[in-house]
Amino acid sequence: MDTTNFTETQLTVREAVSKICAKFPDDYWAERDETQEYPYEFYSAIAKDGWIGICLSAELGGAGLGISEATMMLQTISESGAGIAGAQSLHANIYATQPVSKFATEEQKQKFLPPLISGKSRTCFGVTEPNSGLETLKLQTKAVRNGNFYEVTGSKIWITNAQNADTMILLARTSEASEVSSPSRALSLYFMPFDPTKPGLHLHKIKKMGGRAVDANEVFFDSYKIPATSLIGKEGDGFKMILHGMNAERCLIAGEALGLGYAALGRATNYAIEREVFGKPIGKNQAIQHGLSEAYMNLEAAKLATYHAAKLYDAVAAGESDVSLTAVGTACNSAKYLAAEAAYKACERAVLTLGGMGYAQEYHVERYLRECWVPRIAPVSREMILNYIGERVLKLPKSY
Repeated sequence: MDTTNFTETQLTVREAVSKICAKFPDDYWAERDETQEYPYEFYSAIAKDGWIGICLSAELGGAGLGISEATMMLQTISESGAGIAGAQSLHANIYATQPVSKFATEEQKQKFLPPLISGKSRTCFGVTEPNSGLETLKLQTKAVRNGNFYEVTGSKIWITNAQNADTMILLARTSEASEVSSPSRALSLYFMPFDPTKPGLHLHKIKKMGGRAVDANEVFFDSYKIPATSLIGKEGDGFKMILHGMNAERCLIAGEALGLGYAALGRATNYAIEREVFGKPIGKNQAIQHGLSEAYMNLEAAKLATYHAAKLYDAVAAGESDVSLTAVGTACNSAKYLAAEAAYKACERAVLTLGGMGYAQEYHVERYLRECWVPRIAPVSREMILNYIGERVLKLPKSY
């Protein structure tokens, strides 16, 4: 990867995180993928050096850096061979805390965030539901105030790391859409205790194709009690708040996709140099060279889009730019789309370059290919991003 346009801070992050990741080679992640065991040792190593708080303020114990640096961190983790699984072992602790750090009271920040930064606590992000999917404004999980508590009832799906989390950042319905001025005013945000041993909370682990070192879950609430002090901001402001986390997540997952693509390209290139057929390296053949070259150019273009989006996000978040939120959303959605597609093409090309060995687990590229589907699907589909660009940028009629 060409590092010409990165800042000194971004390159420092890359170097420091690379040193940690070097202790956890591909074989570590292949074993975790096989056993579906959470990478506790890796998470502890990252937390020990304070990287989980990369985007949180120094007053809370964080590094006070931006999404640009966090994107670099997650790209570096993914690129080390950890892939999507390694990056997503701490993914939610970075982007999901963005609305909390912006909208929570000082007392809440001091209570909730330092334990996450130190690694003593882990969180998960509860938004997606089985029946509403991308229609966030139609989610049905309810939080009903009852004295000093809220009682939460409903279900969430595809909740990453819920098996290892002790808190959840939850978006829930506190009003019916008909009772408020806008459907977006019916949802509220909570930073809540998350304890499946308590009444009213049950988890079901989802068996999945890739990224198996981190769990994905269905979560069921049945009058699960959470303290009223879990509410972030005011009732009805939740949807507006989570938008701050959603654009950040698009940048981060774009970085993760880039890392996976560059890792696959690196393995394929080395194999093409070393593998000889008919008395010469297969990399001498244009049929091999051109596919790898195209993969490189796709990744480099997506890289520029990704770090442009992260820079815009940080500038607006810091109040240093008057760029519209639509422009930020356009950049972040575009970055996620382009990086996911570039990663997929690079991973596919890696498997094809290795041929039969690309199908073997010991060469790791089959794991990369399984994992590269995640950024193509989540947190928003390719098709919905194209819809966004069509409507918000090209001003075409809404298609759904």
